[in-house]
Amino acid sequence: MPRTKGVLLTAAAVCCAAVLTGCSDDDTPSSVSSAASKAASAAESLGREASSAASSLASEAASAFASATAEAGRELDEIKNGVDVTSDVELGTPGKDKDGRATVDVTVTNTTDSTKSFAVQVDFTDTGGNRLDTVVVTLSDVAAGKTGTATARSNRDLSGDVRTQVARAVRY
Repeated sequence: MPRTKGVLLTAAAVCCAAVLTGCSDDDTPSSVSSAASKAASAAESLGREASSAASSLASEAASAFASATAEAGRELDEIKNGVDVTSDVELGTPGKDKDGRATVDVTVTNTTDSTKSFAVQVDFTDTGGNRLDTVVVTLSDVAAGKTGTATARSNRDLSGDVRTQVARAVRY
């Protein structure tokens, strides 16, 4: 919302500058021309600030996403003697929790004859398949031949039509 206000303020300042400048002629006091000049300068400054703020937010989001992805990879890479079991994982329909974060139910099937634990990396994507966020869900002590369930929750609010996919799954 702050970016919207900045854009609106910029637009208002540009309009004021245009109106005041358009009225300027030889009979217009210099204070009106000066006000128009100041308004135009303020509009340019607000435009730069809004652009800088948007760039900063995008950079922060990219950094947070890269950090979450790296952490997910580290978590899965630290598992010793794990077996890739992506095919033993099913995801439910994505939704949102009361805090506005994207969620999805994760169900794993233990196809072995002993109790096992699972770590599942869930990617939250947009409709184009672009990754928006990633999390790792751990399901401990799933009995032999049984299923276990957990809920994956995004690290931040995600907007739009969010999809989910299993990026990696390890049984250990």
